[in-house]
Amino acid sequence: MKMQTGFSAFALALTFASPAFAHTGHGTEGIAAGLSHPVVGPDHLLAMVAVGLWAGLVRGRSFWIWPASFVAAMLAGGVIGMAGIALPAIELVIVGSVVALGVAAALDLRPHLVLGASLIALFGLAHGNAHGLEAPVDGSGLGYAIGVVIATAALHGLGLGLAVLTRGRFGASLTRGVGALLAVAGIGLIAG
Repeated sequence: MKMQTGFSAFALALTFASPAFAHTGHGTEGIAAGLSHPVVGPDHLLAMVAVGLWAGLVRGRSFWIWPASFVAAMLAGGVIGMAGIALPAIELVIVGSVVALGVAAALDLRPHLVLGASLIALFGLAHGNAHGLEAPVDGSGLGYAIGVVIATAALHGLGLGLAVLTRGRFGASLTRGVGALLAVAGIGLIAG
């Protein structure tokens, strides 16, 4: 029931979402731009922390596999974007990822490892595609991609760390509350 509620909330958010166009006007020259983009782009920042938070709540192999699946799919999406191919509904999936991942953490959803990794990879593909579409076609695109991957992994680590630090009697409730706040922030991105 929890799983169905989470996916229903995500579908509803996408239904009423308008494009946020969160990926326009960013500098994309070299590693410094790649390192800074995930931190200054609220959609990316919130989604990355949510991936780590959810993986940290679920624990087990999800702790490592889910963040790794995001990064791998983000790289694939970046390559697709650098080839000039825009995936459909990319901005909707990006802002929807913040809501869906926040809801998943808030409800403490525990899907099968592969299902969770697949959902997270879908979000990673969209985030990466947006980055690839805006990346420069010259050699500085590689530095940008390296920076984005490093910053993304660090933000996943932040979410994982929060989940680990709050383990205990009341910690799971606190972590789930952070997930709810992330979902609300995602709804704000959709609305704004």
